[in-house]
Amino acid sequence: MEFISDDLASYVENHTNGESALLRKINRETHLEVLRPRMLSGHLQGRVLSILSKMISPTYILEIGTYTGYSALCLAEGLKKNGKLITIDSNRELEARAKSYFDETDFKDQIVLKIGNALEIIPSLNESFDLIFIDADKTNYLNYYNLVIEKLASGAFIIADNVLWSGKVVQSLDTADEDTKALLEFNNLVQNDKRVENVLFPIRDGLMIIRKI
Repeated sequence: MEFISDDLASYVENHTNGESALLRKINRETHLEVLRPRMLSGHLQGRVLSILSKMISPTYILEIGTYTGYSALCLAEGLKKNGKLITIDSNRELEARAKSYFDETDFKDQIVLKIGNALEIIPSLNESFDLIFIDADKTNYLNYYNLVIEKLASGAFIIADNVLWSGKVVQSLDTADEDTKALLEFNNLVQNDKRVENVLFPIRDGLMIIRKI
């Protein structure tokens, strides 16, 4: 997942605003107590999500893939005062943990956590979203994209995480696993979708920034 040297990564983080006390707590507790802690966005990516959200100043954010709530709280930093963030996750075991972190913030009344299958929940949402963050099961990235693209107004954004998949996207297709194949298909569709413009940032495991035209 890391594509630059440790020294350079440290330099980058040392020249990036630090985590809040709560985000440091979530980071630490996730690594100590939760399976697959590499799923956490972490310091640098979290600050990237925060500053992008502040630039967009969204009223409605949709996040697909909550995990322990770190990225949701980073995205919420850019919400307008009357804004709402809806975050969806299928893991009920992490629901109480994520909600407890949300409740420690000023965003607790603006964040709505929905537990269930995102493919079923998304069609029931009536909001027009200004920013959507996709960070869930990779085999459904295209399905999520196809479901949300019509829920975006012109000028709204999608951010998709893990689109470099630890560098596997440039390995031989003959040996690619299902997740890699799904991400290759997603990346290619976005690149050729005339409804959007996009840039792929090599930040951590790859962030695809997509703007609906």
